[in-house]
Order: sequence, then C-alpha cells, then structure tokens
Amino acid sequence: MKLVTYPLFFLYRIWFYILIALPIVVFFPLLLLSTLKQRWYPTFFKLARIWASFILYGMGLIPRIKREASYQKNKSYMFVSNHTSMTDIMLMLYVIKNPFVFVGKKELGNIPLFGFFYKRTCILVDRKNPRSRREVFQSAQKRLGQGLSICIFPEGGVPQKESVLLDSFKDGAFRLAIEHQIDIAPLVFFDNKKRFSFTFFSGCPGVLRVKTLALITTKGKSLDNKRALNHLTRAAILSELKHS
Repeated sequence: MKLVTYPLFFLYRIWFYILIALPIVVFFPLLLLSTLKQRWYPTFFKLARIWASFILYGMGLIPRIKREASYQKNKSYMFVSNHTSMTDIMLMLYVIKNPFVFVGKKELGNIPLFGFFYKRTCILVDRKNPRSRREVFQSAQKRLGQGLSICIFPEGGVPQKESVLLDSFKDGAFRLAIEHQIDIAPLVFFDNKKRFSFTFFSGCPGVLRVKTLALITTKGKSLDNKRALNHLTRAAILSELKHS
C-alpha cells in the first residue's frame, strides 16, 4: 500500500511548494512595490489574501467558516489560534479581512521566495534570544499604532508530538493585547493537522473547518491579568477542539 500512497503524498507536498512559489514569481514586482513603505502594507495584505486563496483551493482545501464573532473595519485585534500546520498561515489570511501582521519564528525567513517577503512584512522572533523577544514588542507596538492588527500563534510553535491537541500558551500575545487595550480574537482550526500536517508523507484534499470565537475584552485589564486571559483563551479553543 505504501508503494501507492507515498508517491502520492510526495507529489501533494511538491505541489504545495509550487503553489507557494508560482504567484510570488508572477507578481514579484507588484509584491515588492507594496513592501517599500509600511503605509502600503494594506495593499500587500490584499495580495497575500489572494495568494493564500490560490494555495488553499489549488490544494483542494476548502474553508468552511462558522462565525461567533465579526470584526469591525479599521479596528485592531489580537488574533490567536491553535497551530498545527503550514496551512495555518494561509487559512488565517483567508478568514481575516482586517490587515494584520504575523509574529513568527525567524527560521521561516530562510525559505526561498516566501522568506524574502516574510522578513520584509512580518515581525520575526528568535525565541532563544531575550533581546529579540523585547524587539518583538517594540515592533508590534509600532504596527498597532499604525492601526494594524497582530496575529500570534500563542503555542510558540507546532507541538512536536502530533498527538498533542493543544499545547500551553505563551503570555506574549496577551501582554500586548492588554498594553494596547485591544480585544483578543480567538480562532479554532479543526482540520489543518488532518489535511496537511508536518509529517511529510501525509495529507489530502478536503474541508478546513474554522470557527471564530467570541471576542475576549481586555478593557480595564492590567498586566496582572495576562495569565488569566491566557488560560481563558486557551480553554475556549481547547473546548472547541475536544467537541469537534
């Protein structure tokens, strides 16, 4: 059976990387132009949403969104979700229309083509470097001041074991949300691990269910409340995953 399935898994993975690269190559001049000034970032974000849709549908991954929360235009949020797959990036871009900036690990900047724009538009963090973590807060504060939103996967990375339903959350997203008094906007990705996990010989087309959960306010909260907000947000996402 593996003689049949493994070549198909391999081709599915290669197709994914082709779909990532193709729009970047075709629209490289326009993408580059949209990153020359930070105030042009909303234009880049629109192009990124088109790129994400191209990849998802090209892979046969069809988003199905259930919304408990809607997001106001021109308002900043702290978007957070569980993290299990490379497709989490594309699905987040597909679901959210409010321009946001990802906070992510610096290693992704080494990916050819994708990494070039990732480094120019996202906030990179070296989790082994305390100075880098401080710089993340400064960069995020600047972007929030420009009216953008922030997206952080608060698990701090994909759990090493795929059997882990939801890892513990780091406090960074909740600290930023409190400092800027912006709502936390949790999302749940139910099927990304099943459809396209980090295990190379795996994956298949199908539906990607998403649920936007009720907003969690930070109004009147202080940094003393960041751990409570952390646990509240994680509990809400975990409950949905357990009952999916």
